[in-house]
Amino acid sequence: MSGHSKWATTKRAKEVTDSKRSSLFTKLAKAISLAARDGGDPIMNFKLRMAIDRAKKFSLPKDNIERAIKSGTGESGGQAMEEITYEGFGPDGIALIMEVITDNKNRAVSEIKHILSKNGGNLGSSGSVLWLFNHQGVIYLKQNSLTDEQELQIIDAGAEDITTDDSITIYTAAAELNNVKQKLEQANFEIEDSGLEYIAKERVKPKKEETIIKVLELLDDNDDVQYVYTNADI
Repeated sequence: MSGHSKWATTKRAKEVTDSKRSSLFTKLAKAISLAARDGGDPIMNFKLRMAIDRAKKFSLPKDNIERAIKSGTGESGGQAMEEITYEGFGPDGIALIMEVITDNKNRAVSEIKHILSKNGGNLGSSGSVLWLFNHQGVIYLKQNSLTDEQELQIIDAGAEDITTDDSITIYTAAAELNNVKQKLEQANFEIEDSGLEYIAKERVKPKKEETIIKVLELLDDNDDVQYVYTNADI
């Protein structure tokens, strides 16, 4: 397993600066609103429950959460959100997958194209880089070490792989994420975060690491871009 590929403000961030808090809150609310289209009850809607859990982690106010749910279920009107996955290339041909939630597709794609083209990249066609990634469930634990017994519990819960770099990361089949997460919670593991991610099959060391980081930061600062995945080894 090559490790996680996600580059995002909302992933394992230790602090969120005031300048980025507004953008982060916007993204969290969009994710809740989109998830709530499949039902406003987080007990019955796993995607909504994950979105709410992440929002609470980053201190999104309760009123904002409730408004986002009502917007998604259609109770309060609001603009319709669309979920789109874009593929592209950064400098040195680095592969990029961008998950977008937007109320204006034309604006979103125009801004992404601008960021990429200004920094030696380009937007790709559907399927151009997707084959370089596996779509998997990913669970991050709050602890940074495991006993042999805990590792066996995680494997028995249905995990496909475990990495123990800076923290414990558990990989599952996409369809098994909810099931594995519930089993781990029942076994009293503390979960930091979880979700479906695109995991690079192989990592590539870029020649222009600073430029790649700049592109990732610019994409992450865009309110429409929820997550960016890359095969860059940085």
